[in-house]
Amino acid sequence: MNIQTTNRLTPAETALVEAFTAKFTELPGNGDVVAARDVLFDDLKTAGLPTRRIEAWHYTDMKTLLRSIPEDASAPVIEKRDSAVAGSQVAYLRHGKSADTEIVDFEIASFAESLLDGTAAGSLVAADKDDMIGRLNGSFVRDGYSVTVPDEAQIERPLELQVIHGAGQVHTRSPVRFGKGSKATIIERHLSVASEAALVTHVTDLEVQDGAEATYILLQQQGAADTHLAQLRIKLGADANLRLFIINAGGKLVRQELRIDVEGEGTDLSVRGVNLLGGETHTDVTMVLGHNVPNTTSTEIFRNVVFDRAKGIFQGMIRVAPDAQKTDAKMSCNTLLMSDDGEFSAKPELEIFADDVQCGHGATVADISDEHLYYLMARGVPRAKARAMLVNAFVAAIVEELEDDNLVEALEGIISSWLEDHA
Repeated sequence: MNIQTTNRLTPAETALVEAFTAKFTELPGNGDVVAARDVLFDDLKTAGLPTRRIEAWHYTDMKTLLRSIPEDASAPVIEKRDSAVAGSQVAYLRHGKSADTEIVDFEIASFAESLLDGTAAGSLVAADKDDMIGRLNGSFVRDGYSVTVPDEAQIERPLELQVIHGAGQVHTRSPVRFGKGSKATIIERHLSVASEAALVTHVTDLEVQDGAEATYILLQQQGAADTHLAQLRIKLGADANLRLFIINAGGKLVRQELRIDVEGEGTDLSVRGVNLLGGETHTDVTMVLGHNVPNTTSTEIFRNVVFDRAKGIFQGMIRVAPDAQKTDAKMSCNTLLMSDDGEFSAKPELEIFADDVQCGHGATVADISDEHLYYLMARGVPRAKARAMLVNAFVAAIVEELEDDNLVEALEGIISSWLEDHA
């Protein structure tokens, strides 16, 4: 992380220093974990919150946007919610702490255990010099779930990891591993039960090993006052198949980072994202995808809908290493601006160091087509209903790619419900 030009701390930075000082001795971890936390927070304190002078944070100036930090609050009484996808098994984190849960097929354990015995220390590192989220989360993380899909396991019932919280501060982490030759679906779902503000950080370390077929769905449904800072770190083995689907449908200040490394030949990666932005939310999805070996494929499609005074950002970088011949990578970002006061910034990028590849990217920003709107209205559909139908069709097109009726129905329901509230 780049060192700032001033040592003056903002109120938010001051609050973080005070919180770390007050809570440091209470945070779980052995000597190795304590040392890792100390390094992470010292680097965070030295650098300060990132500003627009740092290229990766150009559109999300945290010094300006993160004006205050909510005080830590006692955990409210929270019960797990019904699963988003019918029939799913549910394991939930209650205000940052794992709860008793009965899960079959998947191997699951409290992340706090790996903090206490020190096995988590090696993962508490910053991904790069600008990794504010990794440093903040690693400094404060208390718990989470470690999840493993056993080698060769073929699991039909999805697992939903519910991260439910009230007001205050919540810092969680989830190492997830799909074993060799396995097949399963995991849903990571973030929910708020309070109207007061919360600061939530979450890091998922996702490993898809050789020959595994993984479906991973990330649902962000935070409260209108919440700050949600999350990171999904992904490593893909040989002949791995990952379908990653993301829905952002909440939060006031959201930064969702995808850090993906394709490390095995024959990998097929599909990333689909829907960003539903309303009110005065600021939502930033930043992706860095590295094709590091030959003969791999990836497609990334993001659909964004912007209402009210919302602001959205998509930064997508595909890097093709010199040895990554026969890479086929395509990325697109399409946006509907439904308000004159809304904004969306798209920055797709390619860095290609191999000569035998097929790579491309594109971005569009538009309003609803007048021609399409007229077509529906001429057939008796009211204007508001016609607009809602067209918006729904715009985002539903990529949901249907999941080809699983239960998943498609659940995600379409979430999207339709959000559009009813905002459109």
